[in-house]
Amino acid sequence: MSLYVELALTAAEKDRVRSLAGEVPVWFAQPKEHTDRDFEAFARAEVAVGNCPPEWLKQAASLRWLQLPSMGIDRYVGLDWAELGRRITVTNLTGTFADPVAQTCLAGILALYRGVDELSRLGERHQWSTTPLRPGLRLLTGASVVILGAGTIARRLAELLAPFGCEVTLYSRRMTPGELDALLPATDVLVGLLPGTEETAGLVDAARLALLPRGAIFVNAGRGSLVDEDALVAALRERRLGGAVLDVTATEPLPPDHPLWSCPRTLLTQHTAGGSDQESGQILEVFEDNWRRFTSGRPLRNIVEWSRGF
Repeated sequence: MSLYVELALTAAEKDRVRSLAGEVPVWFAQPKEHTDRDFEAFARAEVAVGNCPPEWLKQAASLRWLQLPSMGIDRYVGLDWAELGRRITVTNLTGTFADPVAQTCLAGILALYRGVDELSRLGERHQWSTTPLRPGLRLLTGASVVILGAGTIARRLAELLAPFGCEVTLYSRRMTPGELDALLPATDVLVGLLPGTEETAGLVDAARLALLPRGAIFVNAGRGSLVDEDALVAALRERRLGGAVLDVTATEPLPPDHPLWSCPRTLLTQHTAGGSDQESGQILEVFEDNWRRFTSGRPLRNIVEWSRGF
């Protein structure tokens, strides 16, 4: 057996992987800088960790388990998992990024409510504008928040909002679109934390954005496919929405000429919400646990269910 690792690791973290693997040969590849030798090592490996090119999976006859260093599985959805799934088990990092993503959502909401985004821009222009801003600053206290999703990130965000006395509703599979529509007219903050599936694509469309009260905040840290971006741009430009915090967009990187760059009161966090100075260590912790499970024949954690899309 051999192990293929495609992660940005320090020397100490590589030693940690070698110690875990014991006598199993380990090949370290640099993410996004693939060489022919990397592919050869991947093709020999029984276990791999990292975001390898999707086309490699079709040619990796020895591979039995792939540990993804992310929650998202988007780049692999188009593969034939009816066939590949017979020999390859894929696991992801469900639950690992709950704290950083929830904290980014909260930080963005507070920045818009308390005018930090506008004050930052004024600071860049060396412009003092206390009097016009003060009357428009809002309090998050008691706000009505609807979170699209009911997973670990959604539940962690609900916990972070609790001290503010927010009324939080988690929208899950148990609720109907009609029930969501009934909530929106009284929603101060709408947060998207859903995976990218056929069911969730376009869930936040022009009609649902129009149901939100004037001044509502929209946050998306799930998948860019959740929202109709043209309708979102229109709502922001017309200031029907009070702002948006977008960690994800339909196209990433966001093209330089995309209108979202210039929309008022829009914070683009550029898919960094899951990041932290503890990220690589957290990835290794999940991999280490699953490695011990794999090598001892026990069930793996966080197995991707391709039929559900996550």
